Amino acid sequence: MAAPETAISLRAATAALGGRMVLRGIDLAVARGEVVALLGANGSGKSTAIRAVVGQVPLAGGDLDLFGTPFARFRDWRRVGYVPQRSTAAGGVPATVREVVSAGRLAHRGLRPLGRSDKAAVERSLELVGLADRAKDSVNALSGGQHQRVLIARALAGEPDLLIMDEPLAGVDLGSQDVLAAALHERVSDGTSVLLVLHELGPFAPLIDRAVLLRDGLVESVTHPERLHDLACHPHDTPDAEAAASTIEAGLTVSEADTGARR
Repeated sequence: MAAPETAISLRAATAALGGRMVLRGIDLAVARGEVVALLGANGSGKSTAIRAVVGQVPLAGGDLDLFGTPFARFRDWRRVGYVPQRSTAAGGVPATVREVVSAGRLAHRGLRPLGRSDKAAVERSLELVGLADRAKDSVNALSGGQHQRVLIARALAGEPDLLIMDEPLAGVDLGSQDVLAAALHERVSDGTSVLLVLHELGPFAPLIDRAVLLRDGLVESVTHPERLHDLACHPHDTPDAEAAASTIEAGLTVSEADTGARR
């Protein structure tokens, strides 16, 4: 029987920002259909690792494969959906919710008009994130949580095999968090692999197969998936309560004052 396809494989990866080494030799793999969360304190290298996977930060050393292909030769970007840290969905340009989400089909259709399958994918994505009734509205009329839903719907519209999200719950209201968790569950049920950065597990906790803790650009530990939800929600009820509590406090909680300092 063939081994399951690996969506992401980082090996001994190093990367620098502004002359400072941020990733100092991390190994990270995400299998097909697996949901992996990157956890850690601010400055630990979580977002840099995400950005390295999508090519926004070049590796100084080590290797990166996407779906078994070395990054330098990888061209099938329609298989990858990316949701950056919270930003304005249309970049300040006047656009409707449907127009922004439709941009997620560009890798499939190029410059040709939206076809039937494209329109169906866009509508499915809008339904998944609970914005079908706002499709004709300007994105400038949306709340912060709704902006984040639009960004995720745009990535989902591409029907990716790999979904990469950088702090998708940052600044998002609880209602929107529940909607996004349900949307993610739908995609994972269809076999999509997910790599995401989180400060708080929130409603995503039951979906996560494995959590990787980064500290100072290195992988410090891998949380046992069967204990992840308990560690997040009831750290003092576990045998390693003291260690679990310190991990949760250091890596899973962030104040609004810290938002601007995230890497």
